[in-house]
Amino acid sequence: MGLLFSKLMSIFGNQEHKVIIIGLDNAGKTTILYQFLTKEVVHTCPTIGSNVEEIVVKNTHFLMWDLGGQESLRASWNSYYFNTKFVVLVVDSTDRERIAVTKEELYKMLAHEDLKNAAVLIFANKQDVKNSMTAAEISHILTLTSIKDHAWHVQGCCALTGEGLPAGLEWMRAQIMAK
Repeated sequence: MGLLFSKLMSIFGNQEHKVIIIGLDNAGKTTILYQFLTKEVVHTCPTIGSNVEEIVVKNTHFLMWDLGGQESLRASWNSYYFNTKFVVLVVDSTDRERIAVTKEELYKMLAHEDLKNAAVLIFANKQDVKNSMTAAEISHILTLTSIKDHAWHVQGCCALTGEGLPAGLEWMRAQIMAK
């Protein structure tokens, strides 16, 4: 019985799961982070460096690192990879011109040794904007079906309203429970 209790505590108790939130600039990373934390829209400015917050969902603790997405900051992303359990890639669903850059950054990141065990959640943000790419379209463009060594999930969302965000967090919790 004690072993079962210990196992349950390690899954749901005080264990923190490191999450990095990445994506190109203006994708909505910081808005999503603070929507998780406050359930409100927080007006932000471009992130220089990182923001970090602890989010607790049904006794599951996530330590979320929101990393700046400007081109000059992307080279430093790898300094945050160690011990990361989840990568949350935020995609601006209206930014068709830079989706190839997003794809390039995703595959560069997934090749890094420190992320070999990380699961990937892709938030297709800005679904509320007319003519935005759908989650399925983003999945196709990013060729996610070719990713065989990482669990992954695409979730349409709107950072401003919070729509779709709880489903993404639940997917991450399910990944933890499956291990």
